[in-house]
Amino acid sequence: MSTVMLNGAPVSIGGRFPRVGETAHSFMLVDLNLQDVALSKFWGQRKLIAVVPSLDAAVGLAIARKLEKLAYELHNTAIMTVSVDTPYALSRINDAEGFRKIMLMSTLRGRDFHKDYGVMITDVPLSGLMTTALFVLDVNDTVLYAELVSELMNEPNYTTAMEILNPQLAENKEE
Repeated sequence: MSTVMLNGAPVSIGGRFPRVGETAHSFMLVDLNLQDVALSKFWGQRKLIAVVPSLDAAVGLAIARKLEKLAYELHNTAIMTVSVDTPYALSRINDAEGFRKIMLMSTLRGRDFHKDYGVMITDVPLSGLMTTALFVLDVNDTVLYAELVSELMNEPNYTTAMEILNPQLAENKEE
């Protein structure tokens, strides 16, 4: 079991957090149209997966907005924001924000995702939500980057994830 902080107070996190070099666990999530979406749908593409407590939370929406902007710099990459929000709520947010590049996904019928990706909050009153995390998977679903954000309401390290997905960014910084 892991621990993250919420405004300085510890919050227990259950499940097994994936490690770099491992094959990511398969999942079944739900899209805005109430369709099941498996990890295998994105085989042959790289994956950038952000996990957020909710898109109705400030941090969740900030992460989705940031990923939408970053998505324009990435090719052959499926970009997902995963939350416990219902597909109806995600659709409302998607329409309001005009997201075009990222996919908002729900764990509505995919509750194993919480445990399989080690992001399950176990402490009441937040149990049932997920903590903030960021994953980068290659075209074969090997984990290239995995970050469990230490403060639930903070954003992840986009820079490291982007340098893995777009090495030209790192090269341009060095020049």
